Amino acid sequence: MAKHRSHSVAFKRQVAQEFVGGETLHGLSKRHDISRQLIRIWVGKYEAGALDDDVQAADLLQEYEAKIAGLERLVGRQALEIVFLTGALKSAPRPRSETTSVIAGPAGSPSRKDVGRCGRCCDDDWQPACRDGKSRPWRR
Repeated sequence: MAKHRSHSVAFKRQVAQEFVGGETLHGLSKRHDISRQLIRIWVGKYEAGALDDDVQAADLLQEYEAKIAGLERLVGRQALEIVFLTGALKSAPRPRSETTSVIAGPAGSPSRKDVGRCGRCCDDDWQPACRDGKSRPWRR
């Protein structure tokens, strides 16, 4: 006898109906090349109503709902990871030389004139310290 064959529900139902109709296990086993134990299992399922189309559809529906629930959990987990990683990316310190935008390109360096101005008392000339002597030059 061949191993690991899969049979359709219609075939299983047909064999079970033939047995219930009076056919012998030995005759069915020889004619369809399947084991007698397998026929007994199919007959038990047939008598329990497990080989009905409605039951099969309900089992398939339940299996699909379980798969959908698992995929929804996976999507939720991945959404949380995305939120977490974007928050971590926003709060991570960046070096000054790193660009902040792909479109804007590299950050421009401040001109020498802008580096030494404090904005309160200094004019446009670069100075190592403010004229008031109290504060240091403002830098970007």
